[in-house]
Amino acid sequence: MPTTPRAPGVSTGAALDRRAELCEFLRSRRARLKPQDVGLPVFGRHRRVPGLRREELAQLAGVSVAYYTRLEQGNGRNVSAEVLDAIARALRLSDAERAHLTHLARPKQHKKKPAARATQVRPALRQLLETMDGVPAYIVGRRSDVLAWNRMASALFGDWGELPERERNWARMVFLKPEYQDLFVEWEQKAVDIVCQLRMEAGCHPDDPRLAALVGELSVKSEDFRRLWATHDVKEKTHGVKRMHHPLVGDLALSYETFRLIGDPEQILVTYHPEPGSSSEQGLRLLASWGADATRAGDAASAPPA
Repeated sequence: MPTTPRAPGVSTGAALDRRAELCEFLRSRRARLKPQDVGLPVFGRHRRVPGLRREELAQLAGVSVAYYTRLEQGNGRNVSAEVLDAIARALRLSDAERAHLTHLARPKQHKKKPAARATQVRPALRQLLETMDGVPAYIVGRRSDVLAWNRMASALFGDWGELPERERNWARMVFLKPEYQDLFVEWEQKAVDIVCQLRMEAGCHPDDPRLAALVGELSVKSEDFRRLWATHDVKEKTHGVKRMHHPLVGDLALSYETFRLIGDPEQILVTYHPEPGSSSEQGLRLLASWGADATRAGDAASAPPA
């Protein structure tokens, strides 16, 4: 019988395999570097590995080959912060990648929390969302779950209130719903951003069964997700510009900002705003007049005549 495709590092149990994640992350970071990138001489015309060899990386980090090999095999037990820093420098890791490596190699012991607490949004935050008139805004939690949103977010992204709670999830929407591929002009970059954030969370919370289930589901249902998950890229979501094509108002270029909530560190407030005086500002004003009915109106307007 044919096997069901599954992303690398995803176990069939209730958690992600932290040792496999550490192993694959280090191998992927080593594979992207060439000897000439780090000032090492190249001997021979043919190399059996796409990037640095283990012994070359160990030399750069100042550790023994045996020690680094054990680490790359997923055995990060008792590894010191100094050694991790040396390996991170040798691999030329970004700040987000350094943090990810530390989480995988030296996981912290997390206290058990009631499952409901992580998905609760304080009433004051919900009130804040509603006062942000004209600005699409929402709060996203762990696993890319959409926890709360305002009227303008519904106008821009669709009425999430009509979706079952389980489906109010950016990863599921972007990878499994075709309308979101049409909405985001640079869909690939949106998909990359989501996978990179999920990778960061997998390092921080490898024992989260819901995260493991989400990764497993997407790896089975989406070839694009499997491809991006296998890159092991990680980065924090910060700010930038998203270009969208809304079915009602057409092209929009919106700047987004993300704010991690100090009192609720697993929740992030995300806002979108247009450049003043731009056509995107005019488009958002039109969406504001439609509210949550904007997406349905756009679908009706773009449908072929009967």
